[in-house]
Amino acid sequence: MGLRLWPYFLRQALANIISNRIVHAIGLGTMVVSLLIFCTFLLLLVNLNAWVGEWGHSLTMSVYLQDGISEVGRDNIESVVRSLSGAQIRRFISKERALTEFRRALGSQAGLIDGLSHNPLPASFELVFNEVEGKKVDARGIKQDLEKVEGVEEVHYSEEWLDRFEGLMKMIRLVGFIIGGLLCMGVLFIVMNTIKLTIYSRKEEIEILKLVGATNWFVKIPFMLEGMIQGIMSGALALVILFLAYLIISTERMHFLDLAVFDFIFIPNEYALSIFLLSVSLGLAGSFIAVGRFFKV
Repeated sequence: MGLRLWPYFLRQALANIISNRIVHAIGLGTMVVSLLIFCTFLLLLVNLNAWVGEWGHSLTMSVYLQDGISEVGRDNIESVVRSLSGAQIRRFISKERALTEFRRALGSQAGLIDGLSHNPLPASFELVFNEVEGKKVDARGIKQDLEKVEGVEEVHYSEEWLDRFEGLMKMIRLVGFIIGGLLCMGVLFIVMNTIKLTIYSRKEEIEILKLVGATNWFVKIPFMLEGMIQGIMSGALALVILFLAYLIISTERMHFLDLAVFDFIFIPNEYALSIFLLSVSLGLAGSFIAVGRFFKV
């Protein structure tokens, strides 16, 4: 089939879209929403992976003190902490400051703790450990030693959270694959039905073209281009909306207990390109299935 026919096919595809603009608008909107759901899930997963990776670069530890500990006892714990190899005290959080930061973290829900008769939050030291001479820090051993120090109630370290989070991440990835597969099937169904409706609206015209000798592919290609155009527009719109939402979210750094968490990043360029190509492929595949069922050749 000569290249000179492709401008005609493109004009026909655009004419079909314009003449059936309501059907295509509904299909386009549904496809964009479906892709946005998947893109949002992917954006969350990318950021979770980035945060976990950043947590893994350094070991952090929170040493919680017993209620009613004396100044001497606190100083003793501080001296023990400073004697640890590679340890740095990031800050000391008093009971009052811990409650203030917790209240700030709750935001509009801060009224939930107004009825407390006493402050249940413990004072704590926040520590950061760096590798010493290339040796990995023995977090479990340090935790056990610190919990033996008089006045220490409990010790938590970041690797504990990473271990717990690893299982959750596997489950999130599995759910993502399932959601992605279902959404892809949904997009295929949307494109198939959209193209079917445009085919039926031009049924008489197709029959005339067949009577005057038009080949099946001559008739099919404009409809396949319709699906591809719908895929292009859906992928582009979904990525633009996702990026605008990302810009709004990323203008503010997220905080928890007055600690800046991590920067919110956008999906990598290769992921964005893959989503766009997936949208185009689904549009083309859906239209191909639709015309194949209609012509039965």
